[in-house]
Amino acid sequence: MKDILTAPFIREMCKTCANMYRLGWDERNGGNISYQVPEEEVAPYLDLQNVLRVIPMSFNSGYLVGKAAEESANKALELDATPLAGKIFVVTGTGKYFKNVMDDPETNLGVVRVAADGKHVELLWGYADGGRPTSELPAHFMSHMERLKVDPGHRVVMHCHATNVVAMTFVHDLCERAFTRTLWKMCTECMVVFPDGVGVLPWMICGNDEIGRATAEKMKDFRLVVWAMHGIFGTGKDLDEAFGLIETVEKAAEIYIKIMNTPIKQDITDAQLKVLAEAFGVTPRAGWLDV
Repeated sequence: MKDILTAPFIREMCKTCANMYRLGWDERNGGNISYQVPEEEVAPYLDLQNVLRVIPMSFNSGYLVGKAAEESANKALELDATPLAGKIFVVTGTGKYFKNVMDDPETNLGVVRVAADGKHVELLWGYADGGRPTSELPAHFMSHMERLKVDPGHRVVMHCHATNVVAMTFVHDLCERAFTRTLWKMCTECMVVFPDGVGVLPWMICGNDEIGRATAEKMKDFRLVVWAMHGIFGTGKDLDEAFGLIETVEKAAEIYIKIMNTPIKQDITDAQLKVLAEAFGVTPRAGWLDV
């Protein structure tokens, strides 16, 4: 077997986590990533018959205690992830700090395979201190299942607390159309990168099935979903695409926060956004441009 620490999917995860921490998107143990890796890419590095542990999936966010935690864990039994059975994922660990992933991936990451019952994962590598996958794993898996229906090439779900996106949810209308239109107008590349727009959820308690299911429902139509006063979920075919989507939205939100109280002398018009979309061969969400 090859050394798994040299595997491209582990090295990519380490670099991505380090970048997200450097940008201030994943303070403390905030944020999580799940990255589906084809079996043939994993097989040279791991004995796929050697299951280290079987771990039940739970919605318990780690912020819940006592009866609330018990009720949250019980709700996880409702999740049916059998459409993902047999698929292998690299997943950040619950309670782990992104700043530590690069130096100790075997403790802070895990390689897991979805069990046949769709309610457990089989640990193939990682979580060396006895840890487990992110408590948001059920929410990730629900989003993976919805995105795969839309895009068979989908592989990544990424959640973080992008600073300016969170700030924007305090001062901007949370209507998805209005929120997206503002972002589109902040810099030229936005229409090109996310012409399908951004889904937005109101403030909800994190780490439970309600916000997980609401996010997955949005994923039927959007690759990006903003959690008001909390953060953002981004998806993609690989880590670069998911990261790039969030990065572009965050840059647009930063520009908005910087200019929101300044007199605007000119902006990108809807007519110009339409011309831009045509030039790059992308299709804006129907009805979201006033042209």
